[in-house]
Amino acid sequence: MEQLDDMIVDGALGEGGGQVVRSAMCIAAVTGRTVEVRNVRARRSPPGLKAQHVTAARAAAEICGGELSGAELGSKELRLQPGELRGGDYCFDIGTAGSTMLVLQTVLPALLFAPQRSKIDLVGGTHNTMAPSWEFVERVYLPMLRRMGADVSYRLDQRGFFPRGGGRVIVEVEPAPLRPLAIMERGECVKRRAIAICAQLPREIGVRETDTIVRSMGWRAREAEVIEDGDTLSPGNVAMIELQFPDVGELICEHGRVGLRAEKVAKRAVRQARAYLDADVPVGEHLADQLMTPLALMAWRAKSSVSRFRTLPLTQHAKTLAILLPQLLGVAVSIAESPRDAVVTIGDEAGS
Repeated sequence: MEQLDDMIVDGALGEGGGQVVRSAMCIAAVTGRTVEVRNVRARRSPPGLKAQHVTAARAAAEICGGELSGAELGSKELRLQPGELRGGDYCFDIGTAGSTMLVLQTVLPALLFAPQRSKIDLVGGTHNTMAPSWEFVERVYLPMLRRMGADVSYRLDQRGFFPRGGGRVIVEVEPAPLRPLAIMERGECVKRRAIAICAQLPREIGVRETDTIVRSMGWRAREAEVIEDGDTLSPGNVAMIELQFPDVGELICEHGRVGLRAEKVAKRAVRQARAYLDADVPVGEHLADQLMTPLALMAWRAKSSVSRFRTLPLTQHAKTLAILLPQLLGVAVSIAESPRDAVVTIGDEAGS
């Protein structure tokens, strides 16, 4: 493996959010190179680290025995001098309702390359706005890692909603060789579901949401599911549309909130589902940016590895990663984008 020099990363790069921090910490843990992030979350208000970013950075340092500085609330500079990446049993408690899924997406791609098994115990929020839901990770992201060859198992012990959090997720990883992805076509839908979760809220809310989805999508009533959960620390509601295809899945999640009618929540999910279906792409826009870091790490580890997938026009997260990953890993990332879709290629062939 090529040993790269230490790197200073501008946290204002691209969309200038937490994605830069999470990816930089993950890459440092795997490559063993020191990474310093300046101007952390410079394009966010307020800038600087939030609780979930602090937890993610500390988690990355823990899995590689690294020396971490600047990992404090509000900090605008962060530096990780990594040691040796190692598996083991880890527990990361955000201490708030911050997203456990974003912390998971910091450490899991790294631990795929650890020589020992790992168990990751995460405590905090499992259903957060501006972050993947547990169901997305469970039904879309983790199955795709398995398709890459990852040996991962996972379970949800408790859901966690804002403001108290308290959710808990367990993920276990066994060492396994990884292989590139090539996902250019979607195929026929093999499963579709309208799902609503009502945590300490009336079931009627979920019924209205799933009824709206079923009617709007022209589905059957038996393709709807309402999940009631009375064990959460805080009430919460999400309306979801799950779509599964032979080699890939998509899950759209919209959060209910006080003052927003259930039907409107559902219709927002429907609009996103229709946009995905109409584009006829296999990889959804959020899965696209979440796949880029593990695929780039695989290309860095195995120089002959080339992955390619077709997705919707790229999010700002993905565009940021297309700049950041070549900087940190020396791996080529190419984007062929049209108004309707984008083809992402990661690996040596992208730079040929």
